[in-house]
Amino acid sequence: MSENNSRIKAKFAELESRNETALIMYVMVGYPNGKSMMPIIRGLIKGGADIIELGFPFSDPLADGPVIQNASTASLESGTKISHMLSLVRQIRKESQIPLVLMTYTNILYRQGYDRFFKSAKAAGIDGLITPDMTVDSKEYHAAAKKHDIDTIFLVSPNTSQSRLRKIVSKTTGFLYLVSVFGTTGVQNKIQKYTIEALKRTKNAAGGKVPVGIGFGISTPDDVSNYKRQGADAVIVGSALIKIIEKTPHAKLQSAVTKYTKNMKRATQMSV
Repeated sequence: MSENNSRIKAKFAELESRNETALIMYVMVGYPNGKSMMPIIRGLIKGGADIIELGFPFSDPLADGPVIQNASTASLESGTKISHMLSLVRQIRKESQIPLVLMTYTNILYRQGYDRFFKSAKAAGIDGLITPDMTVDSKEYHAAAKKHDIDTIFLVSPNTSQSRLRKIVSKTTGFLYLVSVFGTTGVQNKIQKYTIEALKRTKNAAGGKVPVGIGFGISTPDDVSNYKRQGADAVIVGSALIKIIEKTPHAKLQSAVTKYTKNMKRATQMSV
C-alpha cells in the first residue's frame, strides 16, 4: 500500500481504536480568495479536523445548495484554476499529512483526461476523490484511480436501492458518503427519521468493508453527537463552515475556524 492511499484508511483505523467519529471539513478552493486558504486550512488542522475535503469550483454544481454554489461562483469569478488547487495541496503537504479529499465534477476530469488528472492529483498529495455526477460503472475512472492509487468515494442517498447500495460499496475504496437528505447541501433544522433509517441500512450494506460518512445539513455539535450515536463513522461539515468563513474578516479567519472545528471535534470524542 502506498503512503498516499494509506492516509484515509489509517485515519479511520486510528479513530476507531479511540471510539471517535471522523470529522471531515469541507472548504471551497479559492474562497473567499487565494490568500485566505492557508489560514483556513491551518485553522481546521489546529481545531482537530481528521480529513479535509477540498471543493473545486464548477459552473453547474448539481449536488450543492446555495451556500456552496455561491462560494463556487465566487471562486470561479476570481479565476481559480486546477493549477491553483494543486499548488494549494502541495502547500498543505509541506505542513501536514492530514488526509485530503478532492470534491469536483466529472466534466473537470473529462476535460483534463482522467489519467492526467489523477496523476497530477496524486503527485500533489490528494488521497481521495468525490465526483457526485460520476457513474459508478465508469471503467476509465476506476482504472485511472487504481493506477494512481487514489481512493474513490461515492455518494448514496436515503432512496438508493439495496442492490445499488451493494454495487456502490463494491466500487468505493475510501469511505461511503451518505447524503442525509433528499435534495442539495445546506444547513438543516433537524435530523429526519428517514435519515437515521438510511444510515442503518447503509452501514448494514457496507458490512464493515468501508466506513460510512454522513453529510449535508450538519452544523452543530448536537448533530455530530446524534450521528455518532447512530453509528456514523464520519460526519461531513460544509455549508456551516462556509457561512462562518463568509462573515469572518481575514485577520480572524484562522482563529474562528479553529474555534468552530474544536467544538465539532469534541462531539466526535464523547462517549454515547
